[in-house]
Formats: sequence, C-alpha cells, structure tokens
Amino acid sequence: MLISLHTQATTTPKFRVGIQVSTDPAWVLAERYRISEQTVWKWGRRDDVHTPPKLQTTLTPAQEIAAVVLQ
Repeated sequence: MLISLHTQATTTPKFRVGIQVSTDPAWVLAERYRISEQTVWKWGRRDDVHTPPKLQTTLTPAQEIAAVVLQ
C-alpha cells in the first residue's frame, strides 16, 4: 500500500498504531518517536491511524442554503 505523507509529517501509520496500543506515558512515547506529547495525545484519541481526507469543495450560496436546510 502506497501512503502519501506531507513533507512535514512526523509520524507514519506504523508509529500511530504503536501510540494507540502502548500503555506507556505520553512523555515516554514522545521521546521514543521524537514527537511532541500533544501529537501523542492526538493520535492516541483517534480511532483510525490515517488522516481524514480533506474535501476541497466550494459551494454556491444557493447550494450552501440547500445543504443547511436538508440537514
């Protein structure tokens, strides 16, 4: 499987799984993977190890109103 990481990505899916299954404190994982504790907490809370896709969508004002009304 080919993954596409942006140029400043500090973790990979393999690291993220390691964070999620570990029982070590956040500071230990941060030192182990050379990332911040905030990044450890972020990936520890997520259900998935892949970043969600970003939708690049621009709606017209009429489409935006229709989307809000249909919610």
